[in-house]
Amino acid sequence: MIKKVTFILFLFSFSFTSNAQILTIVNTETKEQLEQVTIFNKETNDYVTTNGKGQADISDFKNTKELEIRFLGFKTQIKSYQALEKNNFLVKLTPTILRIDEIVISATKWKQKKSDLASKVSIISPKEVELMNTQTAADLLTVSGKVFVQKSQQGGGSPMIRGFATNRLLYTIDGVRMNNAIFRAGNIQNVISLDPFTIEETEIIFGPGSVIYGSDAIGAVMSFKTLSANLSLDDETLITGKAITRFSSANEEKTYHADFNLGYKKWAFVTSLSYNDYGDLKMGSNGPEEYLRNSYVERQNNQDVVITNKDPKMQVPSGYTQTNLMQKVRFKPNETWNFEYGFHLSETSSYSRYDRHLRTKKGDPRYGEWSYGPQKWMMNNFEINKKGASSFYDDVTLRLTYQKFDESRISRDFNDNGRETRTERVDAYSTNLDFSKSLSRKSKLFYGAEYVYNDVNSNGVNTNIDTNVSVEGPSRYPDSNWSSLGIYASNQYDFSKKWVLQSGLRYNFYSLNATFDTTFYPLPFTEAKINDSALTGSLGLVFRPKEDWLLSANFSTAFRSPNVDDVGKIFDSEPGSVVVPNPDLKAEYAYNTDISVAKTFGDYLKIEVTGFYTNLKDAMVKRDFTLNGETEMMYDGELSNIQAIQNAAVANVYGFQTGFEAELGSGIGFSSTVSYQKGEEELDNGDTSPSRHAAPWFGTTRLTYNANKLKAQLYADYSGSVAYDDLPDSEKAKDYIYAIDGNGNPYSPSYLTLNLKTSYRFTDNLLISTGLENITDKRYRPYSSGIVSPGRNFVISLKATI
Repeated sequence: MIKKVTFILFLFSFSFTSNAQILTIVNTETKEQLEQVTIFNKETNDYVTTNGKGQADISDFKNTKELEIRFLGFKTQIKSYQALEKNNFLVKLTPTILRIDEIVISATKWKQKKSDLASKVSIISPKEVELMNTQTAADLLTVSGKVFVQKSQQGGGSPMIRGFATNRLLYTIDGVRMNNAIFRAGNIQNVISLDPFTIEETEIIFGPGSVIYGSDAIGAVMSFKTLSANLSLDDETLITGKAITRFSSANEEKTYHADFNLGYKKWAFVTSLSYNDYGDLKMGSNGPEEYLRNSYVERQNNQDVVITNKDPKMQVPSGYTQTNLMQKVRFKPNETWNFEYGFHLSETSSYSRYDRHLRTKKGDPRYGEWSYGPQKWMMNNFEINKKGASSFYDDVTLRLTYQKFDESRISRDFNDNGRETRTERVDAYSTNLDFSKSLSRKSKLFYGAEYVYNDVNSNGVNTNIDTNVSVEGPSRYPDSNWSSLGIYASNQYDFSKKWVLQSGLRYNFYSLNATFDTTFYPLPFTEAKINDSALTGSLGLVFRPKEDWLLSANFSTAFRSPNVDDVGKIFDSEPGSVVVPNPDLKAEYAYNTDISVAKTFGDYLKIEVTGFYTNLKDAMVKRDFTLNGETEMMYDGELSNIQAIQNAAVANVYGFQTGFEAELGSGIGFSSTVSYQKGEEELDNGDTSPSRHAAPWFGTTRLTYNANKLKAQLYADYSGSVAYDDLPDSEKAKDYIYAIDGNGNPYSPSYLTLNLKTSYRFTDNLLISTGLENITDKRYRPYSSGIVSPGRNFVISLKATI
C-alpha cells in the first residue's frame, strides 16, 4: 500500500503546471507584505490566498472581471485581472476597523462572505492577537470582547457563550472536532492545549452549528485554523519564520516560541515549537478581602502543615509549564490536488486546581493536595483536497484524523496518607468528507459526511504516601466507546443581490457502549448501551437593501448526544454530593432564533445588534437520584447525597450582542461591544433557577491608534455583578470562591479594568510589544471562576521575523 501511494505521489510531481502570474499585496502604510489575504473570484467562487511573502498565483483568474481582495482589518478592493496587470500585479490595502463582508470558513467549512451568512460570526485576526499578546488560547477568545471565560485555576479557561459552556460548545481545529466523549458539563480546560502562536485565524459561530458539526454545537462553534505550510510561487525557495520571547510580571511568565516555513514549488514544511513557564499568579491590591490567599498547605516531615502566606495576594499553588509542537507537510503536485499532513502535540506539567485548595472542612483545609496530572493532547491530521468541476462537486476535502487525550486527577485529604489518582485516556478517530458544488450562478450546495469513534479507558490507583504502596482504586469512568455517524447538506440560494436564503439538514446516528466495574460501588447494572439518532436543521434569510445595510434572521436546531461523562462517571460535584452513573439518558435538543442588524455609515461608523432566544429541551442536568433504593452513599469517606445526570429540565436563554466601530481619522479608532444573556433552568420542584453558565453582562471598549510603525490600544474590560438571589443554586454552595455581601451571603461583584497595549516595528524584521494590564490593580474574580484574575501586569515581548 505504501509503495502504491509513493508511486502515485511521484507521478503527481511531474504533473503539468502553467506559468505562474504572481500578485503581491502589501500594507499601504507600512509596506508590510500581507499573508493570508483572500483573492476571491466572484464568477466561479474560487479563491487563492497569499503566502508569507504576500504573494499569490492568480494565473487561473485571467480575464476575470471582478476579483475581490479581502483581508480582515483592511478595506476590500474589487479589481479586474486587467486592472491588476496594469498596476504590475501589486495591490496596496488600506487598514480599516470597519468590517462587514469578511471571508469566513467555519460556517460551511468552505470560504464564504460573512455578509452572505444568516448566522452571527465573529473573527479574531492574528494582528489583533499579536497586539493583545494573550498567554493562552482561552485568553485569545476574549480578544473578540464577546466571549466570557471562566477559570478554576491558572492552567485553564472555560468559555461561556450565550448561556452555554463546556460540552454544549464545540471546538474545531483545522476543521476537526476536538470535543471527545469525556467532555463534561463542569468547567473544562482543553482549549489551553492549543498554541496561540500557531493559530492563523479564529472564528466564532454564535448559536447552533449542529448541521455542519453534529453533537455539542448548541451555544457556539469555536473554529481555530492553524498555520499553513506555504509554497514558493517562483524558482526561489520560500523561507519565512519568526521567533518570539515574552515576559509577564503578574505570574513571572517566560515564554519562548519559534516557527519556520520552508516552501518549494510543490512541497512545503512548517515547524513550530513553544514553551511557557508560568509562576504562581498574583492578584490585585484593590478588591474583596475574601479573595486573599492568607495561607496554604505544605507537606513537611510527613504531615500537612498550614503555612501563613507572606504575600496574601500570591495565589499558591497555581504555576505550571507547557510545551507545544506542531509540524505540517504539504504536497501540491498541481492546481487540482493538495495533500497536507499536520501533527500537533501539547503537554502541560501537573498543575493544582486552585479552587479546590480553597475548600475547608471543620476549620481545616479540605485537601492536602488536589491537582490535574499532565494534560496531553496529540493530533495527527491528513487532509486531501481536490479542485475541479464534476457532476458532484467543485471542491472536495477528505480529512483522516487521530487524536489522543491523556488527563488525570490527583487528590488527597488534609493529613490523610491516602492519595487517589484517576487517569483517563481517549483515543479519538474521525473521518470527514466535505463537498461544495455550484448548482447555478445563484445556488451553491455544501454537503458531506462525518464518522467519529472514541475509545475511553479509565483507571484508578490509591497510594499510601507513607508506605508508597499502591492498590487498584475505583475508576472515574467505565471502559467504553462512543461513536457518531452523520450526513448533512446545506444550500445557499441568492434570489438577487439583496436576498440570500440558507437552509440545511443533518441526520446523525450515535451509539455508546459502557462496561461498569461494580467492585467498588454497588451499581445495579454492569453495562449501558445507547443507540439513537437525531435530526437537526437550519433556515436563514439575509436581506441587504443597500450596500451599507445588512439584516438577517436565522432559525436553527441543535442536539447533544449523551457521552461517557454524562452516562458513566462517579464524582463529587459539590460539597456533600456525589454523582453516579445513569444509563438511561437520551439526547437534549436546542431550538434557537437569531435576528441581526448591521449598518455602516460611510467609512467612519458601523453598528451591529443581534438578539437571540434558545430553548433547550430534555436538558441533561444533575438531579437527586436513588441507587439501590438509597438516597445517600459513602464517597471518599464522606456520607454524600446521591445525584445523577438526567433528562429532567427545560432551559431558556435569551439576550443580545451589540457593538459599534468608528474611525475618527488620523489612525484613531473607537469601538465597543456588550453582551447580555439571561438564562433560566427548571428545578426538580418545578421552580426555576438562573442558569449556571449564563454569565453576567460584559463587554469591552477600545480606543486604538495605528500609524506607520506604531500601534496602540487603550481598552476597558468590564462585567456586571451577580447578587446572591441571582446566583444559580449550585453556585450558592461555593461561598469559598465568592465575595460576601452585607448579609453574609456569597455574590459576584462587578469589575472594570483599564489596560494599555502597544507595538512598535523598528524594522521590517523586528517588532517590540508592551502592555500594562489592569492598570488600577483591581482585585477581581470573574463570575464562577475559582482563581482571581491577575493584578497589575507588565508585559513585554520581542518578535523577530525572516
